[in-house]
Parts: sequence; C-alpha cells; structure tokens
Amino acid sequence: MVLVGVATSAILGGVLEASLTEQLRSSVERTPVMARQLIAAGLTAEEILEEQPQQPGFLLAVESPPQSPTAAVVESDGSVTELTEKQIVQLAAGLRAEGPLVVTIDDIGTFRVHGSAVSSVPGGPQSIVVVGLSRADVALTIGQMLTTIALLTLGGLVLLAAATAWTIRAGLAPLRAVADTAERVATLPLDQGEVSIAERVPAHQADPRTEVGRVGEALNTLLDHVGASLDARQHNEERMRRFVADASHELRTPLASIRGYSELSLRALRQGHGAATVETTEASLERIQAQSLRMTTLVEDLLLLARLDEGQELVYGAVDLSRLAIESVGDAQAADAGHSWILDLSDEPVVVAGDGGRLSQVVGNLLANARTHTPEGTTVTVSATADDGFAVLRVHDDGPGIDPGVRDELFERFSRADRSRARKTGGTGLGLSIAQAIALAHAGELSVRSEPGDTTFELRLPTVMPTTPAD
Repeated sequence: MVLVGVATSAILGGVLEASLTEQLRSSVERTPVMARQLIAAGLTAEEILEEQPQQPGFLLAVESPPQSPTAAVVESDGSVTELTEKQIVQLAAGLRAEGPLVVTIDDIGTFRVHGSAVSSVPGGPQSIVVVGLSRADVALTIGQMLTTIALLTLGGLVLLAAATAWTIRAGLAPLRAVADTAERVATLPLDQGEVSIAERVPAHQADPRTEVGRVGEALNTLLDHVGASLDARQHNEERMRRFVADASHELRTPLASIRGYSELSLRALRQGHGAATVETTEASLERIQAQSLRMTTLVEDLLLLARLDEGQELVYGAVDLSRLAIESVGDAQAADAGHSWILDLSDEPVVVAGDGGRLSQVVGNLLANARTHTPEGTTVTVSATADDGFAVLRVHDDGPGIDPGVRDELFERFSRADRSRARKTGGTGLGLSIAQAIALAHAGELSVRSEPGDTTFELRLPTVMPTTPAD
C-alpha cells in the first residue's frame, strides 16, 4: 500500500505539473500582447496586474530599462502584492536557465516561471517580462493525497492485523484443542488400576486435510493406542491375579493333605501301637508322596509355561508330524479302547522344524482331552496335512461339543470350567494353555471350533524354522 501510494502520488504530481506547465505557456503567450502597451506606458508589474486582473497565484515581473525591475503576485483573495527587492533578487537568480523553471521565493511560495523579452514598439528597446504560476495547488493536492493514502494505509494495516490475528487464532484453534486434550490426559492417574482414557480432540478440530488437524488426528490415534495398551495391562494384571489365586488354590490342597498326613503319622508314632502304627505311617507316607508328585507336576507345568513365555525350553530339529500322529494315536488306543481312533494321513510325510518332544506333548494333550471329555464310543480322527507353507494337524471328535460359554477361556491357565463334557479325571487346568504356549513358541497357533457332534482342535505350524530359535 505504501508503494502504491508513492507511485500514485508521483504519477499524479507529474500530471499536475504538466498541466501547470501548459497553463504557464498559455499565460506566456497572452501576457506580452496584454502588457506591451502597459509597459510602454511605464507601468509597474503591480499596476499592470491591477489593470489586467489575473487568477490567484499569478506572478508577473517586469524590467524596462532604465527603470528598476518590479514584480507582483495575485493573492488568493484577488489582491495584488508587490515583491520586495530581496524577493525580486531570488526570482532573478532562478531565471538563469531557459524554459519553464521552478523558483522558490521566501514568504510567498514556489512558482513555475518563464521569462521572455517584449518590445513595446517595433525596433524599440526590449523589456524583460517574467510570468509565473504558483505550485501551491499542486502541493496541496499531492499532500491531501499522501495524507489520505497514509490514513488508508494505517487503517488497512489495523484491519489486516485484526484479520490476521483472527485468522491465526482460528487456524491454531485445533492446536489449542490438542494442547488442552494433552493437559487433561496428563492429569489422569494412569499408573495403576483400571484406566479409561475418554479424552479426545473433537472431530471437527482433527481434520486430516490440514496440517494442524493432522496433529489432532495423530493425538487421537495415539490415545487410542495408549488406551488399548492400558486395557491390555489391566487385563494382564487381572489375569496374573487370577493365575496367582488359582496356583495358590492348586498348591493349597496338596500342602494341606501333606500336612494332615504328616500329623497323622506323627500321632501314630507317638502312640506306638506296633503293626497298626507301621501300617498307618506307611499309608500316610504314600499319600504324602502322591500329593508331592501332584504338587511337583503343577510346579513343573508352571515352570514350563514361564520358560515358554521367555522363548526357552525348545530344541529345534526336523519333526515328522505324520509319524508323531501315528505314535500318539497308538498310545491313546493302548490307554483307552472305548473310543474309536482313526488316522487320516497323506502319503507324503508332513515335516516341520520344531521341538519333537514338545510337539508330542501337544498332540498327546489333545488326544487325552478327547479321551477324557467325551463318552465311550466317540470317534476321534487325527489328520496331518501340508497347507501352503504350513503343517496342519487336526484332532476331530463327534462328541457333545464344548460349552460356548467357556470356549473363549479354553486356553486360559487353570481353565477347567468345562460343563458340557463328562470329566473322568482331575487335572491342573494347564494342559491346553501349555499346548497353546508351545504352538506360539513355534510361531504357530492352536485353535478350536466346536458345535454338538463336531469339535476340531487345529495345530498350525510353519514348515520353515523360525529365524531366532530359542536354545
């Protein structure tokens, strides 16, 4: 705006100066004719202007030898004022160049002037006539324009500043929303207990089409991930509490039995009834041994789970799942002839990279579950196939199926809430969780689908050995 104002003023000033110069030339052409007779009569410049009135700001200077030069100017009210000798000297000093000139005279202003020689009679002595026009109107017009432009520029800058401030505040509003959301989240207690992060940047301030909106969207995504992580942490804490409670419950029973039989043995020894004492002590020691074995099995299972979670306890090698299925089914037939055992194997062996002992434990556990939790006469089918880089071993039975209420918790540790199958033997509830842990340690998975008359456990393992096997 400043540059436009300066350029406009310069152009307008040039136009006004050109117009003033044109007026001056017209006056120069008229003045000699007008003033020839008056000069011949010996009139001064002041008397000539009084005889021939001119527009305000008109300057006339006359020098007719042997008379002294005279000069006068028409004031804004139409009166004529004679110039002093000093002012006439300033005017004469500015007339040394030819053509229209600009002369500044003290107390009366700046004039554009032009001088010429005039003869009152042909061939007679010549007089010097100087005509000038005041530049006050030009300066006033340019000054008014500059003042107007300056005021408009300042007003425009104020409006621009206000509009810029409003635009910036509106543009940064999503960023303030992000900061406010982050501050609210920072005050939440996230270190313990069940935590739910409900704070989010409003959707209208998380527009991914803008840079600041993308920040809000990114914070919302981050809060979603943090919320999911906190939910997982809470789930793990609850799972650990249940695990500790279940483990304590499982250990309490054998420990109570050991304590009871120990006290019974001590009481029998103290009473000392001969053969009866020996018989009682022997029975107590047998129960103590049985409970100790049960407790040892539980502790070993827990230790195995811990090591599998850490990626330990696996010794990799080539394992033929077809042979493993044959051997496991043979063991199951020997243990229970009341079920119908069927092998469904392909002609080619199905080989995977894994720990043969642990995979045998998985298959044995699946067959033991099928044998334990299904009635006699149930048909159990074991198959091993290759499927697009994976080896798949399935154990299918046509028993009553698994209760949908416990299907999702089937692979949890100490999960024994199986109400749909007739349990024949007890257990620690760690069998399927160990099988799942072994499958995961082999970069595979163990899944189940079940409905009445159709239950299938599926073990899916990659045929290529994992890149970072555990020692």
